[in-house]
Amino acid sequence: MFSKVLCFVSVIAAVFGNYIPSHGAESEARLIKYDGHPEVVPVGGYHGHGHQIDYHTHPKYEFDYKVVDHHTGDIKSQQEHRDGDVVRGAYALHQPNGLERIVNYYSDDHSGFHADVKYGTHHVVPHHAPHGHYL
Repeated sequence: MFSKVLCFVSVIAAVFGNYIPSHGAESEARLIKYDGHPEVVPVGGYHGHGHQIDYHTHPKYEFDYKVVDHHTGDIKSQQEHRDGDVVRGAYALHQPNGLERIVNYYSDDHSGFHADVKYGTHHVVPHHAPHGHYL
């Protein structure tokens, strides 16, 4: 019964999702995962019971996303790429104080995590309540 209700709610959300006003908000996302062949990795050691073995594939993916909502001021983006133990990425977001934070990062199993943080300015539009209304 629960699956029928969930299916019905999903259909209603899909039908009416196009009619919800977005106030000019945009978002997009992308994910690419590369599936390789499983590798055998010995885990632990010999403890009288034989070797423990784990199967996994080489971790490799790319993703990015972006949100732009001028109504709420929520403006941010991120992209990241991983190949094995090496991860590279960047993200940016508009902070309420008028600064845009831009972070480029890198990580691997030899040197650890490193981030380069920079700040720039973006145009801030002050929000004023109409006369007679309080926030």
